[in-house]
Amino acid sequence: MCRVIKECVTTLNSQDMIKLIKQLAGEHAIEAEGLRRLLAACGDDNTFNQLRDKAAQIAREQFGFGIFTRGLIEISCYCRNNCYYCGLRRDNKNASRYRLSDEEILACCKDGYSAGLRTFVLQGGEDAAFTDERLVNLILQLRHQCPEAAITLSLGERKAESYQRLYEAGASRYLLRHEAANRDLYEQIHPGEMSHANRIDCIKTLTRIGYQAGMGMMVGVPSQTIDHLVEDLLLMQKIRPAMIGIGTFIPHPDTPLGSAPTGDLRLTLAVIAITRLMHPDANIPATTALASLSPTGYLDGILSGANVVMPNISPLAARPKYEIYPGKEHSQNDITSTLNNLSQQLATKNYHL
Repeated sequence: MCRVIKECVTTLNSQDMIKLIKQLAGEHAIEAEGLRRLLAACGDDNTFNQLRDKAAQIAREQFGFGIFTRGLIEISCYCRNNCYYCGLRRDNKNASRYRLSDEEILACCKDGYSAGLRTFVLQGGEDAAFTDERLVNLILQLRHQCPEAAITLSLGERKAESYQRLYEAGASRYLLRHEAANRDLYEQIHPGEMSHANRIDCIKTLTRIGYQAGMGMMVGVPSQTIDHLVEDLLLMQKIRPAMIGIGTFIPHPDTPLGSAPTGDLRLTLAVIAITRLMHPDANIPATTALASLSPTGYLDGILSGANVVMPNISPLAARPKYEIYPGKEHSQNDITSTLNNLSQQLATKNYHL
């Protein structure tokens, strides 16, 4: 049983949990104590399975058996930040750095577009080389080259004016995980130069501009409790993001949190399932962290209510270098083989790309 669940000493009745699951599925909201009880009960197989089954059912009712596919391009592993958990942190002298050229990024999108992808996610550290001017030009070229494609950015915190310019250029989605709703927990995993208030303000700014904004967090970071996860769920309930990314904490040895234990996959799946019940129409990816911890990770996420997969279509030589955490799943196959492998895994449960 995972560390977070052990903290709960309340006697949990399986039938009561099933009632809570039905209530959450019907109303898409319950009080904090109900969320706490559900999270604490995920160590019980019956509750855990009922929760995931209901979440998968809600996702199928909303999206059918089709899984959305986003082509992920990791454009830079340079980052100005020094987050305590991330292998891309600026003080990691062991990191092997790269920065893709505009031509390399566009070539990845061209290949992905030819393979049928219609959404591209440009993700990277907070790299000063990717100025507004450069990104605007890149987005305009991408829209010309792939006219039917949606463009998602995940490039960290920027000024409101920057977000506005990128939106006007044609980026319509932006993923910025809030990391922790609880300020104290946020400050335990980020250096003092980073502001919890600014992170939340950025997410609100993205929504106000008109982006389909995404947020999310890791499950299992050091000092995280069930109450912290409840705060995360309630914050997302308040903001109602269009996308929600939830992964498991995996420690990187070249970070201050490198000796911490890996987060619990089972609890992560439970959080994804609860999130689906609270946000029936949100896009929720089966994250790379799930696939890094289990060979069936992508499918496990789908069976917990996720409806998106994001295969990595970055240049093959770059993929191992984008090491937020060690052992990160990064297929060395071309895009066609990657999509075929995903399709075969999903087809075992009647899902399709």
